[in-house]
Amino acid sequence: MTAKKHSVGEHLRDQGVSRRAFLKFCTASASLLALSPGLIPALAAALEQARRPSVIWLSFQECTGCTESLTRSHAPTVEDLILEMISLDYHHTLQAAAGEAAEAAREQAMKDNFGQYLLIVDGSLPGPDANPGYSTIAGVSNYAMLMEAVEGAAAVIAVGTCAAFGGLPEAAPNPTGAVAVMDLIKDKPLVNVSGCPPVPMVITGVLAHYLAFGRLPELDEYHRPLAFFGQSIHDRCYRRPFYDKGLFAETFDDEGARAGWCLYRLGCKGPSTYNACATMRWNSGTSWPIEAGHPCLGCSEPRFWDAGSFYAPLSVPTGLSSNQVLTAGAAGVLVGGTVATLARRTVETAAVSRQPVTADELEQTL
Repeated sequence: MTAKKHSVGEHLRDQGVSRRAFLKFCTASASLLALSPGLIPALAAALEQARRPSVIWLSFQECTGCTESLTRSHAPTVEDLILEMISLDYHHTLQAAAGEAAEAAREQAMKDNFGQYLLIVDGSLPGPDANPGYSTIAGVSNYAMLMEAVEGAAAVIAVGTCAAFGGLPEAAPNPTGAVAVMDLIKDKPLVNVSGCPPVPMVITGVLAHYLAFGRLPELDEYHRPLAFFGQSIHDRCYRRPFYDKGLFAETFDDEGARAGWCLYRLGCKGPSTYNACATMRWNSGTSWPIEAGHPCLGCSEPRFWDAGSFYAPLSVPTGLSSNQVLTAGAAGVLVGGTVATLARRTVETAAVSRQPVTADELEQTL
C-alpha cells in the first residue's frame, strides 16, 4: 500500500481520533523534541496539515534489535507512528507481504513517491569493494539496493549504531568489509539515530520532527539529533553527585554498588557517551542500564566495540590517569564537561585495543 495523499489531520478524523487525544499526542511529541510548551499549538497545526510520507525501511547487517526497540516506543507509540503519522510501505519484519510481493511493494512505493519518501536503514552493509554475496535481499546485494533506494529518497535516517557507524559488523577484523550508511551517502540529508539499539522514542521523535517541520532536526558532528544527543550520559546521570563526591562502586556487589554509587571504576563510559538514556529510559520509562546497576557501554558512539574493555575505566584520556580524574572529581576541580570533552577526543582517535581471544584462552579465564 502506498502513502495516502490526505493529511494527518484528515486521517485522524477518519480513524475516529478525538481532538483531545490528538493534542495529548502533540504535547508528548513536543516534550520529546525539547520544544517549549508555547510551541505545542504550532506543532499541532503543522502535524494536522502535514502529508503522511511514504517510508521505506531497509534492514541489512543487523540483529532486528532496532525494530524491536521501535515496537516498544510509547511516546509516540508504534501504532501512532505507523497508522497515523507515516505510511510504512516496506519493512521486512513488520509487513505482511513476503517474497516477490514484498519486493514489488518496495519498488511500487519508490516509483509512486519518487523524491518524497523517507528511507530508513538499519544495519551496516558490505562496502562497494567487498564481496556482494556477504549480505543480499532477494538476490540483490545490500549496496545495490541502498544505491537504488537512495536515489529517490527525500532524506535518509540511519537507525542504530550499525547503520550509523558500522557497529558490530565493522568491528575488527571486519570480515565482510562493513561500512556505515554515511560512508556511502553524501548527497542526501542524513541523520544518525545511534544506539545498540537506539532509544525507541528517539526514532519516533525524529520522524515526528520531520513530519511537522519538513526537515531533519539540528544535528551534532556525528549527524545525530542534538535534542537527544546534546548531553553526555554522565551529565544527565542520577549517580553524578556520587562521582563529584568521589564515591565509587569497586565491584558489582559491594556496599557502594548496593548504595547506588558511581559506576565509573567498573568501566562506565558515561563521560564520553552522548544519548538520552538517562532521561527517557527504557520499557516505557521504567529503567535503564545504569539504574539497573550496569555501567554504560558507550553503545551510541563510533567504534564502541573496539574502544577497549567494557569493564575498565577507559573513558578517560590515556594521558590522564583514572586516579587523577577520581581525585579531581572528589575535589570538585575536574568534572563532567572537561572529562567528557577530553574523553571524546581520545575515543575519536584511539587505536583498536581489544585483542581477539581463542576459545581455549577464554575457557581458561572462566
